[in-house]
Amino acid sequence: MSTNVILTTGIYDLLKDHLRRKKVTKEQEAILLAQLKSAKQVLRRDLPSDIVTVNTKIKVKELTENKEFDGLLVSPNKANYKKQKYSILSDLGLAILGKRVGETIDWPMADGVRKYQIVGSEPLS
Repeated sequence: MSTNVILTTGIYDLLKDHLRRKKVTKEQEAILLAQLKSAKQVLRRDLPSDIVTVNTKIKVKELTENKEFDGLLVSPNKANYKKQKYSILSDLGLAILGKRVGETIDWPMADGVRKYQIVGSEPLS
């Protein structure tokens, strides 16, 4: 079970705008609204280092198919899936954004619910 998400104020506002624009599925919208309602907002300098946020190196295990992968979580305009640069507003980004290393997340995708575990997270310098 996931704990409350921790987000910077800027990321919190970006997610609220993304929801307002109806850029997610109904299932994702319900999950995100609940997460935002209980989210802890912090300044970037106060964000714990084990929290997944924008400009973060990530290691994620996709438990549904037992695959592990590395990548970067980036702003939408810097996303490049061929280079493992995932937008924070992609399905994967939305699933893990604001979560801690070690958390397991069930996330609705187009092809069904996927289960992810955050194995590692390291802010880019």
